Amino acid sequence: MANPRLRALSRCRKWAKKDWAITAVGFTFILFALTLLFDSRNSDTPSPTIDHHSTQGLVPLTLLNRAKATGAFCLDGSLPGYHFQKGSESGSNNWLLHIDGGGWCNSIKTCNVRKGKALGSSEYMDRLVPFAGILSRHPSQNPDFYNWNIVKIRYCDGASFAGHPESEFKNGTKLFFRGQLIWEAIMSELLSLGLSNARQALLSGCSAGGLATLIHCDEFRDHLPTDATVKCLTDPGFFLDEPDILGNRTISDFYHDVVQLQSVTKSLNKKCTRTMEPSKCIFPHQIIKNVRTPLFIVNPAYDFWQIQHVLVPVGSDPRGYWKRCRLNIKECDSSQIKILQGFRSSLHKALSKLEKDKEGGMFINSCFVHCQTWMAETWHSPNSPRINNKTIAESVSDWYFNRKPPKKIDCPYPCNPTCHNMITPG
Repeated sequence: MANPRLRALSRCRKWAKKDWAITAVGFTFILFALTLLFDSRNSDTPSPTIDHHSTQGLVPLTLLNRAKATGAFCLDGSLPGYHFQKGSESGSNNWLLHIDGGGWCNSIKTCNVRKGKALGSSEYMDRLVPFAGILSRHPSQNPDFYNWNIVKIRYCDGASFAGHPESEFKNGTKLFFRGQLIWEAIMSELLSLGLSNARQALLSGCSAGGLATLIHCDEFRDHLPTDATVKCLTDPGFFLDEPDILGNRTISDFYHDVVQLQSVTKSLNKKCTRTMEPSKCIFPHQIIKNVRTPLFIVNPAYDFWQIQHVLVPVGSDPRGYWKRCRLNIKECDSSQIKILQGFRSSLHKALSKLEKDKEGGMFINSCFVHCQTWMAETWHSPNSPRINNKTIAESVSDWYFNRKPPKKIDCPYPCNPTCHNMITPG
C-alpha cells in the first residue's frame, strides 16, 4: 500500500496544477463585492453592511479602441478597458491609477475558463462601477486623492499585464496572451489624455493588480516628467515564495506555469532573469531589489488569500484539519496560530530590504483580510483598521507627501481590535 503522505503529496500536486487557478479566478473581487462578511469587533454587534452605491457615482467603462492597431487584446480577443474620472481644481494635473486584481491562469484549460468571464473578456465587464476607497471622489473617504484624475484599469489577461504572444494558440485553443501590450496601450491612451503632464502620480493595484504594479512601477515612472512626484502602492501584492503545510512549492510551481504559458519572462527584470530561474523573478521580494521608484506596501500579515492558496491550499489538507481555520482565523487552534505566526515572520523577512529603504513605506496590519485600499471601510472611515491610530489612507498620504515616518508594522494577531477580519465562504 502506498504511503499516505505520498498519496497526499500527489493529490496536492495534482490540485495545484489543474484547479488552483480556477479557484483564484475572480476570487478577490467576487468575495469582496458579494460575500463581504466582516468579523465584528464586539460579538454582540452586527457586522457592518457596506453599500457601495450609496455614496459613490457610477463610472462608465471605456473600451480601448486604439488597442486594435497594436493587437492589445483580452484573453478572448476583445478590447481591454478602463474607467476614468477627470480631476478638478488642485488635482487637475495629478493622477492615480489603480489596477484590478483577480488571480492568474496557468494552463490552456484555466485561461479558457477565464475568457468566458470578466477577468478574460470585456464582453462580460460591468459597464458602470462605483469608485470607493482610494478611488473615491469624497474628501471624507479619500482626503488626499479625491480630486485627482482617477483611473481604474480592468484586468483581462490572466498574467498581471505581463504576458507576451509567443505562446499563443496552443492545442488549437485561440487565446491572446497580450498583457504587456495591454499595459502599453492603456498607458499610451492615458498619456494622450493628460498623464504626460502629471505633476504628481501614484500607481496602485490590488492582488494580481498589486503584482502588476510592482512589475510595471519603473515603466510608469519613466513615462512621466522627470520633475514629477511618482510613486507606487501595492495592496496586497506581496506574494511569498513559501512552501505549503506539506512542504510542497505550490505557489512556486503555479507561477512557473504562468510564466511559461504566457512568456512573462520578457516583462521581468533582466538582471534577475539572467541569474535565476525566471519564474522566481515574479515574486515581489525579488522584484523590489531592482525597483528604483519609491514603493509602499499595504499587506495584512495574515492575508487570507495567501493562507488559503499558498500556505494551506485545499489539496494540502486532505483530512480537513485546517478547514475552519483557513476560512476564519478565530477558528484556529494554538498550533495553527503558531504556523500562521511563522508565515507572518516570513513576510517580515521578505520585506527587510524595504524596511531599510528611506523612500519606502509599509502598512502591515495583523488582519485576516485581502485588498484594503479600494473599500471605504478599510481605506479610511471611522471604523477602519489602524496602526498607531493611523488609517491606511493616512499612512499612505504621510508617505506620499513626505510628512511623517511611513513604516507601520502591527503586533501579532490578535492584538489589533480595529481589524476587519474576514469570514470567508467555504
